[in-house]
Amino acid sequence: MIIELYSWLSNRIVSKWVVLALDVFIVFFCYHIAVLLRFNFEIGSILPKVIFLQSAFVASFYLLSFLIARSYTGIVRHTGLYDALKVLQATMLSLFIGTIISFFSFDTNAAWIELSRSVLFIHFFLTLFFLLALRFAIKATFRYFGKGNKIEATNVVIYGAGTLGIITQNSLLKDNARKYVVVAYLDDNPAKWNKQVDGIPVYSVEAYLKNGKPKKHNLQEIIIAIKDLHPQRRKEVAEMALEAEVRIGVVPPVHSWIQGSLTGKQIKNVRIEDLLERESIKLDSLNIKRSVQNKIVLVTGAAGSIGSEIARQLLHYEPVEIILLDQAESPLFDLDMELRNQFPKQHTKIKWVVGDVTNQQRMTQLFKRYRPSMIYHAAAYKHVPMMEENPYEAIQTNVMGTKIIADLAVEFGVKKFVMVSTDKAVNPTNVMGASKRLAEVYVQSFASEPMVGTQFITTRFGNVLGSNGSVIPVFKKQIEKGGPVTITHPDITRYFMTIPEACNLVLEAGAMGNGGEIFVFDMGESVKILDLAKKMISLSGLRLNKDIEIQFTGLRPGEKLFEELLANEENTLATHHPQILIAKTNIQNRHKVKMFMLEMERSIDGENEYMLIRRLKSFLPEFVSNNSRFSTLDSTIQE
Repeated sequence: MIIELYSWLSNRIVSKWVVLALDVFIVFFCYHIAVLLRFNFEIGSILPKVIFLQSAFVASFYLLSFLIARSYTGIVRHTGLYDALKVLQATMLSLFIGTIISFFSFDTNAAWIELSRSVLFIHFFLTLFFLLALRFAIKATFRYFGKGNKIEATNVVIYGAGTLGIITQNSLLKDNARKYVVVAYLDDNPAKWNKQVDGIPVYSVEAYLKNGKPKKHNLQEIIIAIKDLHPQRRKEVAEMALEAEVRIGVVPPVHSWIQGSLTGKQIKNVRIEDLLERESIKLDSLNIKRSVQNKIVLVTGAAGSIGSEIARQLLHYEPVEIILLDQAESPLFDLDMELRNQFPKQHTKIKWVVGDVTNQQRMTQLFKRYRPSMIYHAAAYKHVPMMEENPYEAIQTNVMGTKIIADLAVEFGVKKFVMVSTDKAVNPTNVMGASKRLAEVYVQSFASEPMVGTQFITTRFGNVLGSNGSVIPVFKKQIEKGGPVTITHPDITRYFMTIPEACNLVLEAGAMGNGGEIFVFDMGESVKILDLAKKMISLSGLRLNKDIEIQFTGLRPGEKLFEELLANEENTLATHHPQILIAKTNIQNRHKVKMFMLEMERSIDGENEYMLIRRLKSFLPEFVSNNSRFSTLDSTIQE
């Protein structure tokens, strides 16, 4: 019967006006008690009519204070620290009003406004006690009977016993479906260990999770509720949670809360990207701004993962105009809609161009019309297996497209040309990587011509988290479908960066470059793809080999086991930024490079793909195919 009554009441919220009326009644009632206490219950010396009128008068300015402080607007069953402070604020304001009145009321002929200050102070403490006691009693009652509710609850612990953690707990308790029971807090502050927050015990993370999943609490989820938690610490806690086979949630940043309020639905599962992030990179924003401000900037491949993020970040540095170029119409339209909403004022600076970097005539028209002073060249085909099957397109876009944009940059006096390259260009084992390496060689060769005023800068980094076609989105789709998760080799590893991180470093390298450099970024530690897949399965709440399986498919054509950022003959030079290095490479003779590019242009039109790749390998001896149909060419070239 009690449980049924609880369930009925759980779906109903008492009107705030009812709460206000009840609060005013408590004030009225407490004044009578205060008078009795003041006069030691000597009823004969108390005039009932006067006390009644005084009670009504005091209740009137308490009512005014409640309306000002809005102390009656909270949901009583979820009363927390914020609600208690509102009640305290209202009662203290009322005490202040009553005290002021008491100084001037004894010269009047109206006994009902002649308020005793001692009675007012007694009344203040009684009222405050009863207002808070009633609220917390109702909260405790709902919590007690909620434990017996038939709705299955999720036992969670909150990592963070500070203000954000308390707000998170209150938000979970307000969930109408009663899905959560907070069984403990975890915190890194030893001063909080073995104490309680709102009756909930606080433990250290390591002590609580040292033996895996705590049995006494039947733990199902850990919610991270710490602002600006260091990425390394977040990774450590997540690793322990995964080891204990519990889900991990995270409270979103305060600025993203809906109407400034947190709800249980806003708590999201930790993403694998969150566990791969490193400490945020500190950039020289002034240096970037000086290089971009009041400039006309062209971004090729603007609809792609890297190009679109470069566009977003450029808008913060006040260019006079940004030309966003891509051949993909729909993604370019989607980016237009996004930036229109995100940057309504700066959006007018953007010019949208649908075009192909391999179209010489169209690109010449573009340069004549806009005359950019800075270029970020991100247009490229990047998928290794796809380009291994389509070598003509890889060379046409990645090499010849880069040549067209670079030549036009020189012709039209562009100040800087920043090329986005890849770690797959280092000792390439596939057509895509070789095409990017040849593009690097071409733009670098301009540095050997003293009459060229354009500064050509190359940036080289590894896999980008969440970019189109990267391993993480692929794994997510496979997990959503119930598996299997496919991995090419159990030992394969890759370097990872976030999209904003990679683009930040591209902008920084572009600002500091003087021409001819290949900038290499600190990618941190390489990640074993098998470990990545296992973590993603655990983060999805599934169990490896029980709910979902991993299958090994073998290395794809042109795929490496381990990526490299530097070739064997390359060393690095430090820059003012600790995470950006300059690869020391030999700049090839400009005339030799130009002659080879002419040969490649003729080869694309007249030779079969084997002859095309053979010619590419002859110019790039470091290009040795791996697990590819073009591997047979390596032995003939070596001979």
